[in-house]
Amino acid sequence: MITLKSEREIEGMRKSGALLAQTHLGLRKIIKPGISSMEIENFADDFITKNGGVPSEKGFEGYQFATCVCVNDEVAHAEPREKLILKNGDIVKVDMTVSLDGYQSDSCWTYAVGEISAENQHLMDVTKKALYLGIDQAVVGNRLGDIGWAIQHYVEDQEHMGDVRDLIGHGIQPTMHEAPNVPHYGEPGKGLRLREGMTITIEPMVNLGTWEIKSKFTDEDWEYFVSADGTTSAQYEHTLAITKDGPKILTSQDPEFDKKYL
Repeated sequence: MITLKSEREIEGMRKSGALLAQTHLGLRKIIKPGISSMEIENFADDFITKNGGVPSEKGFEGYQFATCVCVNDEVAHAEPREKLILKNGDIVKVDMTVSLDGYQSDSCWTYAVGEISAENQHLMDVTKKALYLGIDQAVVGNRLGDIGWAIQHYVEDQEHMGDVRDLIGHGIQPTMHEAPNVPHYGEPGKGLRLREGMTITIEPMVNLGTWEIKSKFTDEDWEYFVSADGTTSAQYEHTLAITKDGPKILTSQDPEFDKKYL
């Protein structure tokens, strides 16, 4: 079932999203060569809880952590690890969901570790632009296929990178994952029609090579995903509300960059 949110509910999600955005901004200051991915987890968990939030990923389907931390070819759902030390040239994706006063927000961001290659910088730029191309299609009356096609056409037809199919965006609130599914591929004019009051995530994952991914497992049998050909992967994600005035980003880290969406 898809629930349409009131202005009060969207405002609650905006406050939750502001806490999540502040967590990401804080990570910019600590992510550097030589830290472990567990240090990212510890900072985020501490910051969220000290500011009155709850890391929603903790306990979800047995997951133990506040963050998913993916490095280089890791696409999604990787656990933070004490022994995974970030190196100069890596790129790292940090995905978090926050509950604040019962309101959910979800956002992933990709960070450069030290000096990265031009190729990896271009991957990050393409992925972030793909997110915003999808957001631009998230207007009342459009369909989910319009979002997916905008992302897929840009990533694959124009930039010749891999637009991951197997992992997708979703509705959000009152729980972390709600209907509808929000694919990052599709056909224009197809799929569910967008209505005022819907709250969704758009979160494209882009690989330098193939769009395909494969499973890997930790020693504790936790499943995560890597690019099937070992190429680097990037991801950006915002939570947004569909309103009569256009898409409104609820997890903005940059009010100036996002001013048309606030």
